[in-house]
Amino acid sequence: MAEFGLIIPQGIDHIATRVPELIEDATDELPGSFRLLVERLLDHLKVLDKQVIELEVQIKDWHRKSELSRKLEQIPGIGPVTASALVATIGDAKSFENGRQLAAWMGLVPKQQSTGGKSRLQGISKRGDTYLRTLLIHGARSAILAAQRKAQQADSWLTKLLQRRSPNVVAVALANKNARIIWALLAHGREYRPDYMTAKAAT
Repeated sequence: MAEFGLIIPQGIDHIATRVPELIEDATDELPGSFRLLVERLLDHLKVLDKQVIELEVQIKDWHRKSELSRKLEQIPGIGPVTASALVATIGDAKSFENGRQLAAWMGLVPKQQSTGGKSRLQGISKRGDTYLRTLLIHGARSAILAAQRKAQQADSWLTKLLQRRSPNVVAVALANKNARIIWALLAHGREYRPDYMTAKAAT
């Protein structure tokens, strides 16, 4: 459409509202075959959108019936879709020795490069399950926005980290932390506690 000088904002919501108006505008010098093609694409998009809604209903229904999935939903930034995907994909969390192994399996730990006896940490490895990693990072971004709106305590881990690092770095760090929490909840049958501290951290 841009080739014909028709520009709309980015985002799927704008496609559904703006595109029909543009192709129905008689003043636009659009070939009839092109208008027909766009109409078919819009119809296909509606079918896909309907299927997505139906699948989300099925996922949420499965989530409500799963005790483990509901347990993970208590973690900030994790909803029914992410929780159900985690439970279905991870399986037995005890197959991982600790939370760091689970985070590494998702590609959420830094890559290490050793030269001259010195070890340097780089960006996250991005290995493992791309889908779960993406869900956790997007969920972490949502949790960060919610925390900022609620004006969390100045001494919280998240607030201190946001003061020192960029939001994108903090989102990955929070996703890494959540992956370790997920392992603890699934492997040890624990319930999520926002105020939980390990014995080492408490001392």
